Amino acid sequence: MARVAALITFLTCMVLSEAQHEPGYCAFYEECGRNPSIPVGGALIPPKVPCLNYSLARHLTGPHYKKLKEVCPILDHGENNTYACCSINQLKSLEMSLTLSKAVLVRCPSCAENFAHLHCINTCSPNQSQIVKVTKVMNITTPGKTKEAVVGYQAFLTTTFADASFQSCKNVKIPATGSFAIATMCGRYGAKLCNPQHWYDFQGDSSNGLAPLDIDFNLVKEGDTAGLPAGVIPYNGRALKCNETTPSGGEVCSCQDCQESCPKMPPPPLPPGPFRLLGTDGFLIISIILFCLLIFAFLFYLSVAFWMRSQKKKDAEKGKRKRKGKDQNSNDVTQPVIHPSEVTCADRNSLAAQAFLSSEFQHWGTLMATYPLTVLLLSAVVVAVFSAGLKSLELTTDPVELWSAPNSRARQEKDFHDTYFDPFFRTNQLILTAPGRKGHIYDSLMFGPQNFSGLISKDLVIELLELQKQIQNIEFWSDDLNRTVSLKDICFAPLNPSNPSLTDCAVNSLPQYFQNSLDNINAKVNMTVLGQTKEVDWRDHLTYCLNSPLSFRDTTGLGLSCMADYGAPVFPFLAVGGYENDDFTNAKAFILTISLNNYARNNTKFKLAMQWETEFLKIVQDYQKNPANNFTFAYMAERSLEDEINRTTAEDIPIFMISYAVIFVYIAVALGEYSSWKRILVDSKFLVGLGGILVVGCSVLASMGFYSWIGIPSSLVILQVVPFLVLAVGADNIFIFVLEYQRDVRRPGEKREEQIGRVLGNVAPSMLLCSLSESVCFFLGALSTMPAVKSFALYAALAVLMDFILQMTAFVALLSLDARRQDNNRCELFCCVRVSTQRPNKPNEGFLLPFMRKYYAPVLLHRYTRIIVMLVFIFMFCGSLFLMFNVTVGLDQELAMPKGSYMLDYFQYLYKYFEVGAPVYFVTKKGFNFTSEEGMNAVCSSAGCDQFSLTQKIQYATNYPHLSYLGISSNSWVDDFIDWLNPGSKCCRLYTIGPNTGMFCPANQSGFLCNRKCMAIPSDGILRPDAEEFNRFLPDFLGNRPDLQCPKGGLGAYDKAVVRDQNGEIIASRFMAYHTPLTNSQEFTAALQKTRELAHNITMGMRNISGTSPDFEVFPYTVTNVFYEQYLTIVPEGLFNISLCLLPTFVVCCLLLGLDLRSGLLNLITIIMIIVDTVGVMTLWSIDYNAVALINLVTAVGISVEFVSHMTRSFALSTKLTHVERAKEATANMGSAVFAGVAMTNLPGILVLAFAKAQLIQIFFFRLNLVITLLGLAHGLIFLPVLLSYFGPGVNKAVLLQLQQAKPKELEMRNNTKQVYDNLSYEGNDTKQDPDSSSTKAPTDGSRLSHMTGNQEEKEERIDHF
Repeated sequence: MARVAALITFLTCMVLSEAQHEPGYCAFYEECGRNPSIPVGGALIPPKVPCLNYSLARHLTGPHYKKLKEVCPILDHGENNTYACCSINQLKSLEMSLTLSKAVLVRCPSCAENFAHLHCINTCSPNQSQIVKVTKVMNITTPGKTKEAVVGYQAFLTTTFADASFQSCKNVKIPATGSFAIATMCGRYGAKLCNPQHWYDFQGDSSNGLAPLDIDFNLVKEGDTAGLPAGVIPYNGRALKCNETTPSGGEVCSCQDCQESCPKMPPPPLPPGPFRLLGTDGFLIISIILFCLLIFAFLFYLSVAFWMRSQKKKDAEKGKRKRKGKDQNSNDVTQPVIHPSEVTCADRNSLAAQAFLSSEFQHWGTLMATYPLTVLLLSAVVVAVFSAGLKSLELTTDPVELWSAPNSRARQEKDFHDTYFDPFFRTNQLILTAPGRKGHIYDSLMFGPQNFSGLISKDLVIELLELQKQIQNIEFWSDDLNRTVSLKDICFAPLNPSNPSLTDCAVNSLPQYFQNSLDNINAKVNMTVLGQTKEVDWRDHLTYCLNSPLSFRDTTGLGLSCMADYGAPVFPFLAVGGYENDDFTNAKAFILTISLNNYARNNTKFKLAMQWETEFLKIVQDYQKNPANNFTFAYMAERSLEDEINRTTAEDIPIFMISYAVIFVYIAVALGEYSSWKRILVDSKFLVGLGGILVVGCSVLASMGFYSWIGIPSSLVILQVVPFLVLAVGADNIFIFVLEYQRDVRRPGEKREEQIGRVLGNVAPSMLLCSLSESVCFFLGALSTMPAVKSFALYAALAVLMDFILQMTAFVALLSLDARRQDNNRCELFCCVRVSTQRPNKPNEGFLLPFMRKYYAPVLLHRYTRIIVMLVFIFMFCGSLFLMFNVTVGLDQELAMPKGSYMLDYFQYLYKYFEVGAPVYFVTKKGFNFTSEEGMNAVCSSAGCDQFSLTQKIQYATNYPHLSYLGISSNSWVDDFIDWLNPGSKCCRLYTIGPNTGMFCPANQSGFLCNRKCMAIPSDGILRPDAEEFNRFLPDFLGNRPDLQCPKGGLGAYDKAVVRDQNGEIIASRFMAYHTPLTNSQEFTAALQKTRELAHNITMGMRNISGTSPDFEVFPYTVTNVFYEQYLTIVPEGLFNISLCLLPTFVVCCLLLGLDLRSGLLNLITIIMIIVDTVGVMTLWSIDYNAVALINLVTAVGISVEFVSHMTRSFALSTKLTHVERAKEATANMGSAVFAGVAMTNLPGILVLAFAKAQLIQIFFFRLNLVITLLGLAHGLIFLPVLLSYFGPGVNKAVLLQLQQAKPKELEMRNNTKQVYDNLSYEGNDTKQDPDSSSTKAPTDGSRLSHMTGNQEEKEERIDHF
């Protein structure tokens, strides 16, 4: 038998070699049956092969001719003159085969025609024997007869025809995936390595499941006859170019499928470069010019001032003006004699305002101190009523609710998208690497030598599969559903959304190329290529799939599909990462992604998704701890971001508690009077400090409770920032009040309550000035559109206001009780214990006041020191102004994570290994007529479509990814719907038999049942359904599951991309593209801006289509837009908010100082300098400008008011002789209180925050608050006194006149009453007693004002002087 078989083979070869190649002859004809060399189940379509038949070409008539004209119009020469080498059965099989290809190529008519052209020539050409050579035949036995069937032949083509055909098809797109159709038709080579020879080799490879027999395409250069069999003439027909119309009337291919069809377009403009002047940084030049101008102006001012002083000296020498004068009693005075006519209206207003405020606060303070227990009780009741609202406290943790305003564009777009389409699915992801493992070179039979990284190894692929299956098999009990829940209950299942099984869930990973089958990974088979036999294994299949992920079957001999088990392709960028130049097998990372459906937070399934993600994290974390695992990896669940933020907040609560404790200890210690060790427990202010802290706490609670009552939610930012802010404001007021009380001595006959009232009258106007400025500042800050900033401003404003009210009531009462205890020499913590040592009858100045009076103020306000200070701070301001223009805007999401968080590793891996960005949807709203031909052409991108359609404009943008941030063009349901309707494909047919006659028939149904196409072939070659056909077949398209017979089905890709109302009108649709990889907030923000510009351009173009509503809109939607939109407007928003905050600091200062515009202006300038310098330091210290920073900058305005306004008021009310003397007095008296109350209160608490785990707290609360405090301290205690000494307002002449008029009364009262009064003389740098006094007292500006306006005869004191 072996000999017989050998003989038959030999004779066959002899016959084949002797076959003639003559014009008009066929090499084969008619179908012999199924190809016996292809195993059963090894083909995706029936592999029918022709019979060997060297004979004349047949004349075609009747149905045979009609079929040829329908399938191969290129061979039609009229019914009387058409000859062919194919039977009608062969034409039907050829039609079926071409239908599969046309499904993806029909969008480019010339490509589809060229493709059919070739196979029509091979199969039906009347000169078939001249262009093919049969190389392999096999016997096929049919009932009663054995036939020789052709199972392999050579086809000879010229390179001219082959290259032209390939060029017409190489850029044809598959809209659903954004990939090239050629990638699915070039097998192992994919789109990148595909060329004409590879393309034809795949078409002639029977192992791909599509070709019925083997065809060896020989591409021969035109005119080259070397090696050709005798009589063979390579086919050299004319292939159409993609920018040509077809003979059948088909339009030129669109720009998206054919570069030659693209209009000449200029490249998009480059983004504007940095602002430049004179070839360098423009802001630097401006800052330098401003610095020079300010320095020149200051030096000019000094020169003029020096000249004026010289003139005054000359005038004084001539006797024109004397410094000293005589009053009406011929007594020397230390101020010039003021005539009533010299007093201006502004001076009188200022005096009246201060007198009124001091008097009213004095009466109020006396009342509060007289009934302390009642006041404390009423205060507690009010706080309790407000705080009761905390039971309704709503804490906002959703980042969208925090940072995106409900009426913002991004928020409205998100709400629109989530309303009409499902919310973006929940992503759970692992990125796995195996560093340190050596790669290897695999000598593939099909691909040649291939580099495989150490990661791409069989053992790691199997380990990944085992981990994946463990995750997929997660189950847990749900009390809500009262049953066990698994992944299939909540997973995203695009191809079976209604009733998914576990294998329907969208899981994208490398094992999906093997359908998650261990058997497929282990499969091996011997394969022969070009006479070489080698074993092919998982590496060959993987390489094939990475190059051609849309393949239903590889050509490796393994015959495996590349499609995932859930039916969709897995693109390489979703399976591996860290590769270069599409060298996928050299990837450095595996990517495993499990997608879950997203649900509203009030949906039961949202809780199930969260619980599944919790189980997912447990498995992954346990796996990470397992020493046996071979991966180094990062991971995340959709819930991870929110979980980590909440976790770090909880972990950092002790840090905040310690910070508050440090501040409390400082206040308690610093407020104490320490005159003797024996009285230390009597004179300490532990309970007063605790009371001050409680007042701050109660004000915050009252504020939170009130807003909870009215339904304004709180946030973690409020809990962290507002107490600090109120503590800074409150502690300052407490220090000013308590220190003023300690420096004061009770007057003869004065009750303790009256003394407290008098002291309050002295300092309360200053406290009111700061608190009112800050409160109004924050209330105006609530005009911000950012929810977090708005709620913070509201909470802070009311908290500051409540803090002031409680200080004026509860704290005054508390101080009154403490004063009574101290008067009775009772210990603070042990009230029943008394000490015998009496309290000294002198004011307690402490350490700071004498130091600042004796050393600090004189040095600071020395002639040369002042000049240096001005120059340094002008330089700081100009330098910070330059730095401010270079501050980085944004907030990278990893900063929200605590140090050591697994999410930080994930972000690092994501940016390093991911090769594609987030999907971006271009969403259309209601008002566009998709059913009209003009409407479809304005959207689609296939033949006949507008060159500037929606999808085409997106394609143009992807040509410049570095400018548009778009990496992959959008899919298009309109394009695929048109292709789906095309009668050239098998997708849309109608039942012609049975109960469903006239209804849609899926492509997997027999052609016997469905013998009618949905639409006829259009006469002009451009298929467009009318409105009725559009509305009739669109639901069928959206519900049609794609498969090999019809890859254009819309289920999975588009079923949720089109939303129609009850009347069938499309009210929303979307087109999905992909961003380039985005790694920081600046890129996310730029991408948002560019896609919005593109969407606006598309909108304007589509509005020009007739019938389009004028309010029709296209907008881009990415899940991150709501977070990054703020950075498009945060700079003007911040300027607006800070300007609103600065306004009340000027207005309130002017009003409370009696329309003192100069004081208000200097106050404002100093605060502006603090803010500018703060932003400048932010640039130097890598603190980005964002919403959190904006909150802190708004806070900085409030804290700056504390540093500045007290000093400004103290200077304005001083009656010293010169500006320098007044500045010294203000610096010593008020500066010491500000330093102790603001700076030293903030700094200890801020320093503790350096130990917080959260990077946000470290950067925006430790760093930024430290900068704000130090700069506020520097400007308030260094720059402002110097500024006032130069440019401060003059002495209030109304006050001087009143003092001048009160002098005789003082002398008369001294003679009559013989009373001894305390007095403090501030002369030079030393304190000394007045000869008439027995004790000293540190006066303040407010005290002088108070005794001038009320009970003058009891409270007179003489003017301090240097």
